Amino acid sequence: LTVWALLGGPRQQKSGPIALGGPITLADQYGHGGGEALMGKFRLITFGYTFCPDVCLTILRDMSAAVDLLGVNGEKVVPVFITIDPARDTAERMKGYAAHFHPRMLAFTGTAEEIAATAKDFSIYYARSQVETGPDDYLMDHTALIYLMGPDGRFITHFPHNASPEDMTATMKKHF
Repeated sequence: LTVWALLGGPRQQKSGPIALGGPITLADQYGHGGGEALMGKFRLITFGYTFCPDVCLTILRDMSAAVDLLGVNGEKVVPVFITIDPARDTAERMKGYAAHFHPRMLAFTGTAEEIAATAKDFSIYYARSQVETGPDDYLMDHTALIYLMGPDGRFITHFPHNASPEDMTATMKKHF
């Protein structure tokens, strides 16, 4: 009772939509700003890097499969890959990389500062790994989630890195 008085009494918690994400102002693999191609579309968004030896490949494969499993409704969804390694992930590299996964995948890159701001909007952790693999060959530690964002850009839900394409598809169908 005394503690409550010191803290200003019991506090009411507010619930509401999660403020996660924001407009993507980075350039895609074609040099276009992100906003226009994403307007009015659902987005499956993940962060990673093209030199990732495992989890990024799996996430992008499964995201792409989920979009394809939607059939004609897949046109409503844009798979999005945002690099956390702008030093190596140039627009040209991102272009070739994204083409391996889905023809409509948009792969975004920018300056280190732009990437940091976008990652912050999505509460993404990333850092160069302490594991030494070579002077120009390094790993990146990073959050491995997939975000489902609505056509209005608002956060709907997220999936773990090991979510199946079928689970992502089932969830997306609930929001169309």
